[in-house]
Amino acid sequence: MKISKILIPTLREAPKDAENISAKLMIRAGMIRKLASGIYDWLPLGLKVLKNVEKIVREEMDAIGGQEVWLPVIQPKELWSETGRWQIYGKELLRIKDRKGSEFCFAPTAEEVITDLARKDVRSYRQLPIMFYQFGAKFRDEIRPRFGVMRAREFYMKDAYSFHADEADVENYYSKILDAYSRIFKRCGLQFRAVEAETGAIGGTFSHEFMVLADTGEEEIVSCSPNCNYAANVERAECIKENSKKDKETLLPLEEISTPNAWTVEDVAKCLNANKEKFIKTMFYKVDDLPVIALIRGDQELNEFKLLHALNGQKIELMSEKEYSLLADCEVGFAGPYGLKERAKKSGVAPQIVADYAVSNLVNGISGANKKDFHLKNININRDYQPEKIADLRKIKNGDSCIRCAQKGIESQLRFSRGIEVGHAFKLGAKYSKAMNAVYLDEKGTSHPFIMGCYGIGISRVVASAIEQNYDEQGIIWTKNLAPFKVSIVPVNFEHPETRKLSEEIESQLESKGIETLLDDRLERAGVKFKDSDLIGIPVRITVSERGIEKGTVEIKLRSQPELKHCPKETLLDEIQRILAGD
Repeated sequence: MKISKILIPTLREAPKDAENISAKLMIRAGMIRKLASGIYDWLPLGLKVLKNVEKIVREEMDAIGGQEVWLPVIQPKELWSETGRWQIYGKELLRIKDRKGSEFCFAPTAEEVITDLARKDVRSYRQLPIMFYQFGAKFRDEIRPRFGVMRAREFYMKDAYSFHADEADVENYYSKILDAYSRIFKRCGLQFRAVEAETGAIGGTFSHEFMVLADTGEEEIVSCSPNCNYAANVERAECIKENSKKDKETLLPLEEISTPNAWTVEDVAKCLNANKEKFIKTMFYKVDDLPVIALIRGDQELNEFKLLHALNGQKIELMSEKEYSLLADCEVGFAGPYGLKERAKKSGVAPQIVADYAVSNLVNGISGANKKDFHLKNININRDYQPEKIADLRKIKNGDSCIRCAQKGIESQLRFSRGIEVGHAFKLGAKYSKAMNAVYLDEKGTSHPFIMGCYGIGISRVVASAIEQNYDEQGIIWTKNLAPFKVSIVPVNFEHPETRKLSEEIESQLESKGIETLLDDRLERAGVKFKDSDLIGIPVRITVSERGIEKGTVEIKLRSQPELKHCPKETLLDEIQRILAGD
C-alpha cells in the first residue's frame, strides 16, 4: 500500500497530556487520537495492529473449542438486578434510560447476558462443556482515566465464558485457558507472568492475571522465580504464618499508660520507647454494611481484599470518624480490642473482631485503651480479648519469604516487580448460575446449576503493553506478528523514474506473497521518511536509491537492529521471506 493512500498523521511531538510511553508513541505514530477523557479514535494504522492481536486471540480460542458470539453492549437492568450487581458495581457502571424510561447499562462485562443465553438454550449435560467468546467494546467509567488506551473508559476486549457440569470439569478447562493465554502472549512477543489475583467485582473463587512485565506497570507483583513458579498480585499474595513466641515469654499484667497527644503508632512508639512490632492497630470497617474490627500488627499494613475474603464479603469500606467514635466510645486513634465489644453494646451493635496471624502471636502487646491520651501495655489474646476469626490479613512486603517454598521447608525470598494486566481468568463457580437459575439436566433428569469460568483479554491494552516493552528513542519496535505492515519501502527520491519503478516492483512482489508492505511515495526528504518508518516501527525497511540501482542492490535494515545490509535486487524477495520466517 502506498502511504499516500492511508491516513498516518505522524507528529514530531506528543501532546502534553500523554503520560506514558505507549500513549505518546501511539499518538505520534498516528495510531490513535483522543476524543474525550478516556475515549479514543483508532486510526487505520492502530486498527491494523488491534486486528492483528484479535486474529491471534481468535485462533487460540477456536483451537480450544470456543464458539464466537456477538453480545449486546446495552444490557437491561433486570439481568443485573438478578445477580445483585446493579447495586454493587458502583459508579463505574454507565447507567442509561431509553425513551420509555427503562433502565440499561453500557456493558463493562457480560456475565449476566451470557448466563441468560445459556439458561435459555443450553439444557443438557450432553452439551457441556461449552465456551462462548466475543470481541467488542466495553465501557467502565474510570474515576481517573489515564495512560492513553492503557486505562481508558472505552476499550476493546475479548471476553469468554465457559459452562460445566462440575468443578472438576471447569478445573480442566481452566488449565486449557491458561495454556492458550500463554500461547497468545508469546505470539504477541510479550514478556509476561501468570499470577494469582483478586476476583474483584466479577466475583468467583479463584483467578489469575496475566501481567506484561514493565517498569511502567500500574500493578505490583511478587514472584519466587527461579526457585518455584509461585507468582501473585500483591493484593492476593499469601503471607507466612509466623511461629508463636508465647511459650518463651511471661504474660504480664495489663498496664494503662498516659500518652498525651500521641495516637499514631509512630508517635506512641517514640513516647513509650517501644518497637512498632509490639503494637496492635485497631481498624474499623464495614463489610457488607456490618461492623468489623480488624487487628493488624503495628509494623504491618492491612490488606482489605484479604479481610473481605476472610469474611466471604462482597463490599468493604472504612467506617467514618463519627461511626468509629460511636462504636468505640472514644476519640479516633485511641481504640483497642480490650473491652471493645462491651463498649460497642452501648451503640446497639455487635462488631466482629478479626485478627491477623501476627497479632495472634503477640505477647504483651500495646494497643489503644479506648480512652483519649491513654494506651494499654501487656495486652494478650484470649486473656484480654477474643477475636471471632484469625486469618492472613496483612499486605506482603519486601523481605517476606515465599509461602510455597516454606511449605516445603525451603527458604526463598520473594521478588517484587511491576506489570501491566492484559488478561484475567476467573473460576466463577455457581455465583451467576444460582442467582439467575441457570441449570442443566443430568443423565437422570435432575437439574443442577452450571459451574462457570470467565476469561478476558484486553485487546487494546495488549497493543499499548507491547509498545511499553518494545521501543527506543526513535519510536515503536513492532514484532512481526503485531506490526501493521511487515515491510516499509523508502525510496530516497521517488520522483526519479528508475527509483519509482523499482520501488513499485518490490511492493508488487512482496504483496503478491501476502507480505503487507507500505511504500512511502511522498515527495519528502529521505530523513523524514526514515524517521517516520522508525516511529511507526515497521520490522523491515528497504531503502531504494539511485546509487543502489547503479550497483544492482537495495539496502535492508531491521527495525530492532542497527546494522544495514545490501542485498541484490534479484534475491531480495527470498531474503525478506527468510527474515520474516525467523523468530
